[in-house]
Amino acid sequence: MGEIRDVVIVGGGAAGLSAAVTLTRARRAVTVVDAGEPRNAPADGVHGLLALDGVKPSELLARGREEVLGYGGEIVAGEVVDVSCTSSGFLVVLRDGAVLQGRRLLIATGLVDELPDIPGVREQWGHGVLHCPYCHGWEVRDRRIGVLVTEPMAVHKALMFRQWSADVVLFAGGHQLEPQQRDELEALDVAVVDGGISRLEIADDRVSGVRLDDGQVVAVDAVVVATRMVARTAPFAGIGIEPVLHPAGAFIESDAFGKTAIPGVWVAGNASDISAQVSGAIAEGARAGQHINADLSREDLDRAVAARATTAGNEGDVR
Repeated sequence: MGEIRDVVIVGGGAAGLSAAVTLTRARRAVTVVDAGEPRNAPADGVHGLLALDGVKPSELLARGREEVLGYGGEIVAGEVVDVSCTSSGFLVVLRDGAVLQGRRLLIATGLVDELPDIPGVREQWGHGVLHCPYCHGWEVRDRRIGVLVTEPMAVHKALMFRQWSADVVLFAGGHQLEPQQRDELEALDVAVVDGGISRLEIADDRVSGVRLDDGQVVAVDAVVVATRMVARTAPFAGIGIEPVLHPAGAFIESDAFGKTAIPGVWVAGNASDISAQVSGAIAEGARAGQHINADLSREDLDRAVAARATTAGNEGDVR
């Protein structure tokens, strides 16, 4: 098992690495466990990130890992399968059998996008199939955008993407829209196509249209879907971490600083904020790292005060 680290961070994405940089700069012993499955891996670039707009996700993470290692942190490739509490903190078990010990635990495992089971969606995810207007809206501005109704948030996404293009079509996919929703869509000139969705049409590795069940193909340049975004919580069930349901998925609840209801456990990034972009995840990771360090510092101080009192008491006994 080896040494007891100050913090074990589960998740080597933007939030986890940001927290690790903050903590290692505070001279804390930190290990990041990275399963190597970043949510935004399929994306062509990270957008809306100040001074790094368009950077490839892999490059951003590579830079982050270098910084963590440069400050003396440790990064372990592996998948966490179980976590348990101990008198000194937590035991973190990896799939390969390795066990890490940490005084504090930060969950930065992100989330899983549950994609609709429509042929072509998974193949084009992160390229021709999008979900976030702030991540991808500029890249598809003034183009033909199709929004698939697969979740309740789909109509909202159609209204949002209308900001970036005057040519937005909502594919109802057999779902019944409320009269108010149709009124709102009509007010923004968003066309509604009723009928079931068969598949996406792909040409030269690009989305070219949406094929309906009746065989009709409606030409589009990009497709928007509303995914269910579900935090990865299974490895932490043993310490009491449970997902909180949300209309768009599930997340791990915490306070404004990332502290959960479980003593010694923090969370940052998409695991706690399913709508966070990379910039938000980085900020949340840094904030959680700061508060974890403050918590550890308080514990270290309490121990020092107790040790000093014990020493003084022993000296008094000798006299």
